[in-house]
Amino acid sequence: MPVTKGIKALVEEAYARVETWTVEDAIARFGDETIQLVDIRDIRELWREGTVPGAVHAPRGMLEFWVDPESPYHREVFATDKKLVFYCAAGWRSALAGKAMLEMGLTNVAHIDGGFTGWKKAGGPVEEKPQPAPKAG
Repeated sequence: MPVTKGIKALVEEAYARVETWTVEDAIARFGDETIQLVDIRDIRELWREGTVPGAVHAPRGMLEFWVDPESPYHREVFATDKKLVFYCAAGWRSALAGKAMLEMGLTNVAHIDGGFTGWKKAGGPVEEKPQPAPKAG
């Protein structure tokens, strides 16, 4: 069966609905107690490239489960009045994540266009996320 709506259209729809911050906006608000940065990249990306200090890691594949208070996987960090600002590597996955959160009924969401790549390029603070040592077997 052919794809009738591709990723480009899905991302364009998400950008049209989700509040979008530039990297510069996000860096200027870094440390603001009214926002919570949420890194939705795969854990291997964090190990390889680092993350924004204070960001919560919520892998994209678990986000809806962690946000829903009725889910057995719910995380309290998402039951907040803070604005949840999602980022990925460039902005596509975070736009889709923001759209999913709007569809779940959250209104306090935004995403960073340019993502972590833009954040690093603009000189935003970064911390390492070391890979845990393998467990001895």
